[in-house]
Amino acid sequence: MRLYATKNSTYSRRVRIALLEKGLVAEELERGAEARRSPEFLALNPYGRIPVLVDLDEAGGESVLWESTAILEYLEAKYPEPPLVPKLPTERGTMAMHVKLCDLEFAPHARTIQRPKRFDPPQAWDRPSFEPAKAAILRHLAILATQLEGRRYLVADRFTLADLVYVPFLHFHGLLELELPDSVAQWWQRLSRRPSVRATEPTF
Repeated sequence: MRLYATKNSTYSRRVRIALLEKGLVAEELERGAEARRSPEFLALNPYGRIPVLVDLDEAGGESVLWESTAILEYLEAKYPEPPLVPKLPTERGTMAMHVKLCDLEFAPHARTIQRPKRFDPPQAWDRPSFEPAKAAILRHLAILATQLEGRRYLVADRFTLADLVYVPFLHFHGLLELELPDSVAQWWQRLSRRPSVRATEPTF
């Protein structure tokens, strides 16, 4: 199994956490922005994005997957133990809902602020875009807080993909200048103490 990623990529971190949670080992191949424009990499993912996972398929050949949520679902299907997906259909549906909402209502707005602050000089920041992005995040977190009231995790009272997908973005809540609602802050404290989360912390 090979994982094309970078150590400081938010979406790559999702996959790296899942691998650790499942006790799986992948050969990690660092692919920065320039390398992702190479013909070799574009043959793997024509969109030029990370992460990309290459694994043996059922016929003994290689399967290539890109997009983090698709990779997470694949890992769960092929390596179901220990599970990161609940068993009951209603819980599975709730988990899928939270994963989708993270990618629709949290991640893109977080990225609007987080990416330039991490990788670009201040003079290149599109500051006017920060406030509406922050407002959208806060609206989502207020809703998420109601889902977390009285719960340790979002679904089935245990760590699932619903929680995992938020980790790389919540890690930067300070950079986003967010005051987390109490239930979200307590949830984040639980998530941040997991060995898989601590082992995959970005360097910047």
